Parts: sequence; C-alpha cells; structure tokens
Amino acid sequence: MKKYDVYGLGNALVDMEFEVEDSFLELMRVDKGIMTLVDEEEQHRLMTHLDAFEGNKASGGSAANTLIAVAAMGGSSYYTCKVADDDLGQFYLNDLKDAGVDTNMNGTHPNGITGKCLVMITPDAERTMHSFLGISSELSVAELHKEHIANSEYCYMEGYLVTSPCAKEANIEARKIAEANGVKTAFTFSDPGIVEFFGDQLTETIGDGIDLLFCNEHEAMQYTKKDNVTDAIEVIKTFSKNFAITLGAEGAAVYDGTTLYDIAAHDVKAIDTNGAGDNFAGAFLYGITHGMNYQQAGDLASKTAAQVITDFGPRLKPEEYRKLVQS
Repeated sequence: MKKYDVYGLGNALVDMEFEVEDSFLELMRVDKGIMTLVDEEEQHRLMTHLDAFEGNKASGGSAANTLIAVAAMGGSSYYTCKVADDDLGQFYLNDLKDAGVDTNMNGTHPNGITGKCLVMITPDAERTMHSFLGISSELSVAELHKEHIANSEYCYMEGYLVTSPCAKEANIEARKIAEANGVKTAFTFSDPGIVEFFGDQLTETIGDGIDLLFCNEHEAMQYTKKDNVTDAIEVIKTFSKNFAITLGAEGAAVYDGTTLYDIAAHDVKAIDTNGAGDNFAGAFLYGITHGMNYQQAGDLASKTAAQVITDFGPRLKPEEYRKLVQS
C-alpha cells in the first residue's frame, strides 16, 4: 500500500480574495475571467485600490486546493512547493499543516517573498486572478522528493508551473520519476490563459503521454485547436489514457479508458467560482484512490465543485468535505 494517495507540486500562493464590480476591472484594465501574471510593483498598485474592499485570505494555488480536498475527504497527500521566510510563508505552511497535507517545506525557509494571488470576484461569480509568484517561481527539481513520488498512487502536476522554466522542469522530472516507478501521472491545464500562451510548454510537460488529464471545455478546445468538445476528446485520447473535462452548467465528461461517462451538474446559486476546478480534481482523485469507479468519482467531484461555488473562498470547511463523502 502506498503512503500517499496523491503527491503534487505547484505554486504556493496566498489567495487574497475580494468582491468587486465589473467596472472596477475595467477601470484597472484587468482582463476578466483569467489568471494574469504580474510583477510585485503591478500587484502592489492593484492592492492599493483593493484596500477599500473587504477581503479573505487562504493558502492557495491550484494544486494546493486539490491536495487539501484529498486530505479533507480522508485521503493522504504530499505537496512540493516553495514559500519564503516571511509572515505569509508561515501562514501558508500553518494552513497546510492544519489541513493535514504533508510538505517539503519543514526546515529552513529561504529569503524572498511568498507569492500572492489577488482573486477578484464579480457579481456573476466569475473569478479573475492577478498572481505574483514571488519565490514560488524558483520551484525546481531540487525541491522534489523522489521517495515520496515513488510511494504515491498518483503524481499530480499543475499547469501553472509551465510559466517558470525551472518549475516546468520540476513538473517534467516529477513525471519521469513517477513513470519510472509505476506511479500514475495526472495533469491539470489550470487556466485558459495558460493554454493560450504556454501551449508548447504544456506539450513538453505531457511528453509521450499521461494517465489522467483535468481541464475544462474551453481549455480542451483551445489546446486541441478544435471548435467542439467531441472532436477535442478524440485528440485528448491520443495523449491521455483517461480524463475529466468539466462542462460548466452541463456537468462533466469523464473517460476511464473504455467508457465516456456523462456527469450531471447540480443546480446551485453561484457566488464564487474560484477553486471549483481544483476541488473537482481533488474529489475525483480521492474517489478513484478509494475504490470508486469513474462514474462515482465524477458524481462526487461534481457535487463538491457545486458546493464550493455557493460561498466565497477556494475551499470548503473540513466537515463539509466529510459530509460529501458520507453522502
């Protein structure tokens, strides 16, 4: 039996979430609905304007949200990341520890600045992100823990890492270590902006193929250069043995290598879509590592994502995850 259900690596970013109007995004010239990488000066400029809004703070990053969901549901997860020796870095690690996620960041932390992600939520529940990676952009092969990768059922790689050359190499090396040790590989495209501007780097990370891909319909069509999901699926089958594609209000499509399952959506009032895809992946990974078939895991993932978007923040409370599993 493996020690960890899922070993993951990704950007360690403290999410700072604010409710704003569309007019604010227009005034600040912020592209709505995607993640935009910015430098510290640009992020500080935006933060000075966000001071007027009430915000929430949580440890974040796409893969972190996913691994926290796995742990909260009763699974085991390990997160390779990089934070600095500052207040936000300590906050981040305390949050991971409280969530039951093991991490490489248990010793001396380097000097620098812990990354931050400004998450702006508009009245239509759409999330828009401005990310300053800080020291997270320096995540490298040196932070990988080969023994833990080998002792996991899945190795989960975050698409956002392809924006940094050394972090991209960490993704690739993690995939190679996993493959060499018979560990299944899972990868998320993360964001439409990543697919649009870093498609070649995603392809390089995928290599000769992966076991499981997570993406949404827009990312699927964008990456495969198809104008419909059906055609995109046929291309995805050529490089990913299995996949889960979220379809918004239409639910999701999951493929177990033989059968394509339609996963029903859940009609809820969306407040904040931040973290929905991350939690879908976390619940799905928990499901397939705890005896569920793809249909069952997809149903759990859909319910989890639906509940996440009914309140502010990228995650649920621990007891809410447990209730979902019990139900």
